Amino acid sequence: MSKSSHSLLPYALVVLLSASPICIRAQAPAALPPQGPQQGTSGGVNTGGTFAPVLDAQKRPITAGGFVDQGAPIFMDIAEKAGLSRWSHRDGTKEKQFILDTPGSGVGLIDYDNDGWLDIYLVNASTYEAFSGKAEAPHAALFHNNHDGTFTDVAAKAGVTNDRWGFGVAIADYDNDGWPDMYVTSMGGNRLYHNNHDGTFTDVAEKAGVVLGGWSTGATWGDYDGDGRVDLFVPGYVHFENNQPPTPSSGAATLAKNFCQFRGAPVMCGPRGLEGERDHLFHNNGNGTFTDVSEKAGVADKSGYYGLSSVFIDLNNDGKLDLVVADDSTPNYVYLNKGDGTFEDASYASGYALNENGRETASMGIALGDYQNNGRIDLFNTTFSDDYDVLYHNDGDANFTDVSYEAGVAEPTVPFLGWGDAFLDYDNDGWKDLFLSNGHVYPAVDKNDWGTTFAERPLLFRNLQGKRFELQPAVTGTGLAVVRPGRGAAAGDLFNDGKLDVVINNIDSPPTLLRNVNPDHHHWVGLKLVGGAKGPRDAVGATVYLTAGGLKQRGDVYSGGSYASSSDQRVHFGIGDASKVDAVEVHWPDGTVEKVQLPGIDRIFTVEEGKGVTGHAPTAKIK
Repeated sequence: MSKSSHSLLPYALVVLLSASPICIRAQAPAALPPQGPQQGTSGGVNTGGTFAPVLDAQKRPITAGGFVDQGAPIFMDIAEKAGLSRWSHRDGTKEKQFILDTPGSGVGLIDYDNDGWLDIYLVNASTYEAFSGKAEAPHAALFHNNHDGTFTDVAAKAGVTNDRWGFGVAIADYDNDGWPDMYVTSMGGNRLYHNNHDGTFTDVAEKAGVVLGGWSTGATWGDYDGDGRVDLFVPGYVHFENNQPPTPSSGAATLAKNFCQFRGAPVMCGPRGLEGERDHLFHNNGNGTFTDVSEKAGVADKSGYYGLSSVFIDLNNDGKLDLVVADDSTPNYVYLNKGDGTFEDASYASGYALNENGRETASMGIALGDYQNNGRIDLFNTTFSDDYDVLYHNDGDANFTDVSYEAGVAEPTVPFLGWGDAFLDYDNDGWKDLFLSNGHVYPAVDKNDWGTTFAERPLLFRNLQGKRFELQPAVTGTGLAVVRPGRGAAAGDLFNDGKLDVVINNIDSPPTLLRNVNPDHHHWVGLKLVGGAKGPRDAVGATVYLTAGGLKQRGDVYSGGSYASSSDQRVHFGIGDASKVDAVEVHWPDGTVEKVQLPGIDRIFTVEEGKGVTGHAPTAKIK
């Protein structure tokens, strides 16, 4: 089948979403909307058209239905048992009257006290009363891992409640002191939380020169210039004035009434029709301060696209960190590192700017990983409903091809509105699977027959040895059948048991903690990398190649990517039935290539540059 025919595929093929009988109303997809952020007539977001509802046997939209009664559980939501449900996210008005009310917030997995166990940071948004100083602000949460399957919120004691209209968190050790720090993006001013080594943090953003203003979203850390210190990239979203929020009658010169509707129904305005915020690259000066080098480096986003997520990663295997930016309803960016402190804008040439139909998408989150085990980083973008999520296959030298339909991830995702995402080997078979957090932005979808819902279930695709992905069934009573308005998501081994778990920050709701209970008995290895004197201490930007059982895999240490979130920076490898690891090769950020011998398997080992294995994380004792 040719690529150009994909947009004409019958939407009825989404029956693959569920093993239950499905009721479909025949309706051909509408023509694609005109291209360009200012030219569309279908509303404030770019979508692929209008599609017929897909319903399950109970006539529920597939986004909140399609459950099966038989099947082994893969994830179980243990948020309440773990103590996370005592905290709840809040975001603007229930009616979602303005665009500020809708994107929600992210989650960061961070071992802030260096005890060998991942803790959880949940960003909170705010309310208009709190934003104007008339009410107490909703607090962010820092859940300390108690090592027994429970968590305790210590945000107030740690000094990281934020109390601003928060969106994202990016984690890295920016001052190379061996302790992870957090950059929290917000509306109106960001925070740089420096780790004080005693369970507390100090906001040094003003002193560091990285407060910014306006609306910042999913940031990323990475040493782009190879000086041994991680630098900071911060994408901007839309220009929002709290005292004059965008409405159809606001009189804004760039705002047309058709940008305040979805499928003909009135909704909040934007992002199309609104002015975009610029992106910023901050060079780490090594003395606690940063310098804005956006213009000089060529990544300032002069087009004013609506940035939501970003990540530093080596796309062409030249040892230099490139930069990827996912933009909402505008073309995506790929910046290739030229090695002289500047980047080449290869967005269109790379194939990542648009999908295979030559159309920009409402991109939300970026998942990155080598899903074919060929040594190249592939990219996956979540998008808006009425459009498919996009899998960009890395053909080599940072040239990407949209293979979403061939890979089996396009058709099932059309009704869903995706946010946080991650490649993760949930069954430890050596092949990276794909997890998606979903939730709509318009409450009006629950009042209209559009085949989608405000609260949605997550999706999990199993990797069939790099050839295709297979959607896993949502078994009733398990984590894949949890229906909530999901936003940011982060993956990691929260219980040091070799199973990758997922935390989702749900808008206006308590979080979801999906513990991995998949019944496989495959082996695994985790690596916590510690850089040397010439590179970042936390080894952000490192690449690991591991060979076991005849399979060579790639894993990377990175910050950001998933919508407004940061996942576990320990590199995880499932090795299937292999009883040992044959080879490990670490490509450190400073250019050093080191071969490491592991003393065993089924452990999380600490590997220090030049020293090999120097320890391991505590062994799980949690049932």
